[in-house]
Formats: sequence, C-alpha cells, structure tokens
Amino acid sequence: MSRVAAMVLAAGRSRRMGAFKPLLPFGNQTVIESSIANLRAAGANQIIIVVGHRGDEIQEQLASTDVSFAINHNPDSPMASSIALGMCQVSDGSEAVLITPADHPAVPAQTIKSIVKAWEGGAALVQPEYEGRGGHPVLVSRKYFEELRQLDRTSGLRGFFSLHRGETSRLPVNSPFVARDMDTWEDYLALHQEAFGSPPRQS
Repeated sequence: MSRVAAMVLAAGRSRRMGAFKPLLPFGNQTVIESSIANLRAAGANQIIIVVGHRGDEIQEQLASTDVSFAINHNPDSPMASSIALGMCQVSDGSEAVLITPADHPAVPAQTIKSIVKAWEGGAALVQPEYEGRGGHPVLVSRKYFEELRQLDRTSGLRGFFSLHRGETSRLPVNSPFVARDMDTWEDYLALHQEAFGSPPRQS
C-alpha cells in the first residue's frame, strides 16, 4: 500500500456525544489511536489527521506517532472543508486516499486491505458496505483528487459519491463496524462492548 495515503477526520466538536470522541478510551488506546493503528496495520504509508477543536490535545496525544496534521481553524465548518485541507497534505506519490472519520475505530485492518484490493483490481472509487449499508473508510483514486480539494460544502462526500455512483464499487465486507456510527454515548458504549466484550476503562 505504499501508493495509498489515509486521512482521518477529527476536527469536529462531538456535540451529540457530550464527550470528545477522538480521545475517548478504546481498548488500551484512544479512539483516534485505534483508527490510526488499523490503517497502519493495513499498510497505509502516509496518515494525515485533520484536527480542529481541541487539536492541540490530539497532537500531543499523537506526538510519538508517525502522522502528519492538517489544521481546520473552523471546527464548525462542513466536513468538506476538512477533506480539502487534508488533501493538501497528501504526498505527490500517492495514487489513492482512504478517508474515514475518527469515530470508526473498530474497522479491522483486513477489511481496509480488502478495500485497497478492490482498487488494485481496477475500481476507481470504493465504498464498503455491510448488509447494504455504506460505511468507511472510503477510497478515492488520484483522478478525483482535485474534486476532493474543491468538494461542495453542502453535499460533501455523500454528494461526491452520489455524483459518481456509476464509477463507485460498493464492496460488501464482513465487518459491521464499517457502518457503525458513534454519535452518542450509548453508541460508544455499545461499540466498545461489541469490539472488546467489556465496557471502556475509566479515563
């Protein structure tokens, strides 16, 4: 996967959660560390973290991690803004980019590898799905990089994939975690229980 970069979106305020999602405990790591570890284990050669709200804390937490950062100074802006900022950090040698919100920390490396394999097999755009429900990470090949830099702020990534529906490979995967949102505290507790068989440790 030396040609594939990865972008983790972690600029938002986690308002619905009532706690800051990226730094919540997840197993022996934090949510964002788990997301990074899975991408790294899948072979991503460059990992870009887009930070905004409490970005200094995330950067401090990841100080010993080999990642780069893009700063979104307006954490209330649409996700499209974060994606555009992250794309400015993608290396010239990258032929595709994986994009995922930070709150998908349980997607296994093997699932991510299968997404990349679909791209290596000729798919220009790949979105994993579990029982028909689309999820993350998505993969976008280089031919669309400029579109990602100018992503529509209103329709965002969803609008991008809708526009390119005919070019998108919907990849059925075995992991339900690609389609599991972690928007509320109850979502977080349920995901942790399912992933580890236990509640999260007290932080």
